[in-house]
Amino acid sequence: MIIVFNPAAGRRRVAALWRVLDILATNGVRIDVMQTTARGHATQLARAAAEAGETMVVAAGGDGTIAEVAQGLAGFPTRLGIIPIGTANVLAHELGLPFAPRDVAAALALGRTRMIRPGVLTTPSGMRLFVQMVGAGFDADVVHDLPPRLKRALGRTAYVLQGMRGLAKYKFPRISLQLDGTTTESGSVIVTKGRFYAGTYVLAGDADHARPGFHVAMFDGAGPAATLLYGAVLPTGLLARLPGVRILPAEHVEITGCDGIPIQADGDAAGLTPISIRSAPAPLHIVTG
Repeated sequence: MIIVFNPAAGRRRVAALWRVLDILATNGVRIDVMQTTARGHATQLARAAAEAGETMVVAAGGDGTIAEVAQGLAGFPTRLGIIPIGTANVLAHELGLPFAPRDVAAALALGRTRMIRPGVLTTPSGMRLFVQMVGAGFDADVVHDLPPRLKRALGRTAYVLQGMRGLAKYKFPRISLQLDGTTTESGSVIVTKGRFYAGTYVLAGDADHARPGFHVAMFDGAGPAATLLYGAVLPTGLLARLPGVRILPAEHVEITGCDGIPIQADGDAAGLTPISIRSAPAPLHIVTG
């Protein structure tokens, strides 16, 4: 079993990883731990493992690490295992994956899978696979400016602090986008594969990872006051009911008429617009236990 993880993760997360690995090793599971050294390295490690015929590669981390490993496995039958030690672990919550070390180890050893349909984000700098969502606008600006040390130290609280800082400087430009060829505009946009956002907060209750396509959440209000309102309502599960919040299904999403808007994918900075988003050509098989 190949384990891919980022050694720059916080101490508590690394300790959680080693608890899982100790249980696997005690039960006779062969483990090969591979540490990443830079962004994109997880993709290279996963692809090399798949090419070598490994039947499972395990991403130890959050949604960003999972997406990098998934990109490396694209086109191969290799199963993707998950040890959820990221900041928000949204995909793990979506799929109901275990978090307790003994339960995680048992799921990986059992190896039963569930199919999901990732998305592909195309930007001027290239293509990347994503497993949960892509954001354009204010939330992406927060991700771009978030210091990695602050994220490691404070977890999700770091996003709140950076968001409060960002409210004073972000200009909230209008975003022009096309949903399956139909043009509209909004203040901020989140293109999601799943129901949840920032943990287990419900954003798009009808979304389903197993189906192709996306749900596109558009926040028409722009500026600090509207953004604070959206953030305050998010934990209640009623965000989709707010005036000025639209959530629509789409197979193909483009943001092409406004260049230079920050983009984030699965919680990692992903460049600037213009962008195009489509479903990945093949499904991904996630180990669920």
